[in-house]
Order: sequence, then C-alpha cells, then structure tokens
Amino acid sequence: MLNAYKTYDEKHLDVLDGVRVLLIFIVSWYHIWQQSWLIPNFQVAGQWWSLDFIPRSGYLAVDGMLFLSGLLLLWPVLRNGGQLDVRAFYRRRLIRIVPSYVLALIASLLFTAIPEGRYTTAWDGVLDMLAHLTFTHNLFYRSYMLSPLNGVLWTLGVEMQFYLIFPLLCRALRKHPLITLLSMTGVALLYRLWAAGVEDNAMLINQLPAFLDVYAWGFAAALIIHRFYRRADSFGSPEKAFFTLCMLLGAVLLIQLATAQAAENGIENIRLGQLNRRFFLAACWCVFSVGACFSLPFTRFLLGNRAMKFLASVSYQYYIWHQVFSVRIKEWGLIPSSSPEPWFAGEAAWQWPYTIACFFGTLAIATILTYGFERPVAQMLRARRDKKT
Repeated sequence: MLNAYKTYDEKHLDVLDGVRVLLIFIVSWYHIWQQSWLIPNFQVAGQWWSLDFIPRSGYLAVDGMLFLSGLLLLWPVLRNGGQLDVRAFYRRRLIRIVPSYVLALIASLLFTAIPEGRYTTAWDGVLDMLAHLTFTHNLFYRSYMLSPLNGVLWTLGVEMQFYLIFPLLCRALRKHPLITLLSMTGVALLYRLWAAGVEDNAMLINQLPAFLDVYAWGFAAALIIHRFYRRADSFGSPEKAFFTLCMLLGAVLLIQLATAQAAENGIENIRLGQLNRRFFLAACWCVFSVGACFSLPFTRFLLGNRAMKFLASVSYQYYIWHQVFSVRIKEWGLIPSSSPEPWFAGEAAWQWPYTIACFFGTLAIATILTYGFERPVAQMLRARRDKKT
C-alpha cells in the first residue's frame, strides 16, 4: 500500500488533500464548539489530556485555508512554465465557486432571513444580497457583521477579491519573485500594524490586505515544492526523514501558536492575537506543507489516502453548510436533552451526540450536494462553454 507513496505526481499533490481536510475540520469544530461548548478532555492511562485549545482557537485555521489556496492557485501556473490563461482561470473559478455559493445564499434567505423577519426593510435585504452576490459583503458593516445570511461566506469574498489581482501577481512573480513576495508581505504587515492601533478593528482584521502575506507564504510553498519536485524521485530515506522532521516541526509550532491564541482573554486581545500571529502561522503552514509533500511514505499515506481524497472532494460543500447545519439542529432541538440549555449546563449526554451529529450530518449534506448539485452543474456549464467555443 505504501509503495504508491514512494513516487510523486505533479498533477496532484496528494498530501495537500489531507491538509485541506485538517484545516476545514478545525474550522468546523470551532463553529460547532460555539454551539455546544463541549470541552474535549480525555483521560488516558489515568492522565487527563485536553484538546480544548483546538476548537477555542479554531478560527486560525481560516488563515491556513487561505495559505493553501495561494499554494494551489500558483501550482498549475508553475507546472505550465509560469504562464496563466486568464480567461480559463476565471472561468474555472466561477464554475467552481458561484453555483454552490448562490445556492447557499438563496437557502439562507428563504429559510432563515425572510421567515424570521431578520431584515428591518425589504431594501435592507436587497442590499445584503447585492453585497454578497458581488462578493463585497466583507467590506460593509451591515453585510459582514449583521447579515442573517451564511456567516462563513465572508472568506469567499476575500478569495474572489484575491482572484482579481492574482493574474497581476503571477506576472510579477515571473519577473521578480522575491520582490513580489516581500512586497505582499510588507503591505500585509503595514496594514495589520495600522489595524492593531484602531480602537474598533472588527471590520479590519479579515480584509484582503491583512492576508496578503498569508497568500505570499502559499506562493513561497508552491515555489519550493515545484523546485524539489524536479528531483523528488531520487530522494532517499535521509532526505525523506529530513522533510518529515520539517513537517513535525511545523506541527509543533502550529500547536504552540494555537495554544497561545486560545489563552487570550477578551475580544480585543483575541483580535490582536490574530493580527500578531498571522505571519508566523502562515510560515508554519508553509514548513508543514513543504515537509509533508516530501516526507516518508507512511506520513504521505496518512495525508493522501483515498479517504482524505474523498473528504477533500466534498470539503467545499462541507465548509459552506457546517455552521448553518449546526445552528439549525440546535434550534430545532433534534438532539434531546434534560435541561432547556444543555450547552450552558455542560450536559455531556447532549453535547457529545450533538457534536457528532453536526460532523456526520454535515458530511452527508456535503456528499449529496457535491455529487448531486456541484458536479452536475459544473459539468453542464463546461458543456455549454464547449458548445460556444
């Protein structure tokens, strides 16, 4: 079984499937934890262990998702000799993102916002939908902080805004890679330095400029991986062991950053912690991902096996729907409890079944929508495109 992980396929960086799954799992755990308040403590051989720092700081995994996006966006460009077909790039991104995104918006509007009277006026609803449909919703207070629509969709606003400048960055990287990466990093650091000094920076910490160095680290990882891939098949056990140690080092540093962030008290300190740790967090994901790509066959198998490939294939739908699903089954009382508010009461007999139901229920929804909606719609749109051309 491990023999398949002794060679390398440039078309698909299999271990990054596992990285994607890990990141989305952590983000979803954070949102589910916000509903259940389940403290994940475990007793092993008489010793108590706590994983509470993972869901408590789980929002940090969004940075990792954007890092991975930068890596995977640049990877096919590097494989194509640094050339980017801009029209094909935008066509692929729109086909991939927009149909499922619009479906999620319509569902939130028809089943939450309108029935619950969440808009003061019809015009408020129109403006909110327009902001979301133009992927500018994270730029406006009402559509970012107060919107009754799907809360996790703000990241897609950042992503689509980044797509607008991606072709320009590719051209700059081709001519001046180091200067481009340093410039992106410099802009992000200066922006976050300014944002950290603003009294109320809730609207500032998750804007595109604040993530440019995260994307830059993703680019850097793609460049490093591309260079090593040219001779990866000749790597022996010492080289693979070295990269495995790099992966483990990245994991240890990520855990330390998450633990420190989880210990922050108060919303202001939490936001400042995000701003201050973002650069180092992305750097650690870079070390982890590069190391994982060339690690020992066993570790590559753990991250790149068929189960991870399947989970990665449904991860977009999982990300879109996990928070909505977890909120709804809590509001509908689908998991029976002894107390009216079992999350506040610490009722483990409710918290554990609820948490498990959220994970597996969302996985079922994601699988159905991926194979019953996302892929058929994408196939139909590509077929229409081919007819026109």
